[in-house]
Amino acid sequence: MAHSLDQVKEKFIERFGFAPTLIIRSPGRINLIGEHTDYNLGYVLPAAIDKGIWMALSKSEGATIIHAIDLGREIILNDFDNLEPFDNGWANYVVGLVDQLQKAGISINNFNCVFGGDIPIGSGLSSSAALENATCFGLNELLELGLSKMEMIKFSQKAEHEFVGVKCGIMDMFTSMMGEKEKVIRLDCRSLEYKTFPLQLDNYELLLLNSNVAHSLASSEYNTRRNQCREGVHLMKQKFSEVDSLRDVDMIVLNECKADLPELVFRRCKYIVEENLRVLAFCEALLQKDFGSIRKLLFAAQAGMKNEYEITCPEIDFLVDYSFKYPGVIGARMMGGGFGGCTINIIERKRETEFIEKIKTVYFKEFGLEANPIKIKINKGVRRVD
Repeated sequence: MAHSLDQVKEKFIERFGFAPTLIIRSPGRINLIGEHTDYNLGYVLPAAIDKGIWMALSKSEGATIIHAIDLGREIILNDFDNLEPFDNGWANYVVGLVDQLQKAGISINNFNCVFGGDIPIGSGLSSSAALENATCFGLNELLELGLSKMEMIKFSQKAEHEFVGVKCGIMDMFTSMMGEKEKVIRLDCRSLEYKTFPLQLDNYELLLLNSNVAHSLASSEYNTRRNQCREGVHLMKQKFSEVDSLRDVDMIVLNECKADLPELVFRRCKYIVEENLRVLAFCEALLQKDFGSIRKLLFAAQAGMKNEYEITCPEIDFLVDYSFKYPGVIGARMMGGGFGGCTINIIERKRETEFIEKIKTVYFKEFGLEANPIKIKINKGVRRVD
């Protein structure tokens, strides 16, 4: 259930008896192309969106109380000594951030917190990074910690690595923190240099379709893919000492090492090497408004995720295949970590309503699931709103 700024503020007042000191807006993100390349130090092309988390905070004279309005649940902490992960996963994104700040020698005083938002959970829009960034940015403002945006991004990533247990790349946190209105970000995940591009699609627009398939395999398989890529790097380094990540590999090097790699590892590495090239080509096509090339690149990215990286699922494949055949759809692909979530579609504006009606009907008939449309706009990164 989605919650608004006013609802989060009202819940805070109801729970604590006074108004919050500040409210943070932390957005989710989309990614036009470049999946799983970030932890391989490659390129990605994401953007912050107008769906996100509202977080209301104040200092506390007593215990720390963290209330998740979307779930109707809360946790109470009397101190921050010897923090351990919780069984209820949502709390780990908040407490894990506190844990990382404490371990860095930054003293965190008790606080009150209520949060909620309008990011569909499990949709691949990175509600987790939005929550981590909201917590770090909010505490930085509330307690005047003096952290830079880049420091906050790295604390959020480290919380997910060490407290949540997902060895994610930096894209989600970076995009949620650094997003710009109506612009996508080409991020070099090795140097963290980035360039923004205006998203000008003329008569077309972005449309997400939520498959409503839960990410039941996403966390474990995410770490498995990361380990497979690491294995590929280790084996290629025996022949090419300059290889420290898949960013250092091109198809010439990869093919030279093919006989030394397990077939599965070769396919995983091939997808990453080619996906990096697709990101760069997509940026050029975007600037040229070359929609034919954009279509081919999205199709190739989807095929790579399905056949080489093996992170799609039948429901996602069905949605993408239908979209590609539909008049007025430039292209589509799965977006996010995999095994469910959303497809991202670029569709002619005048055909959108008709397309939604038809794809919802055929998807329900095939799987008995709703394909929920999510209309988005490209928006700013994390900010204080009150």
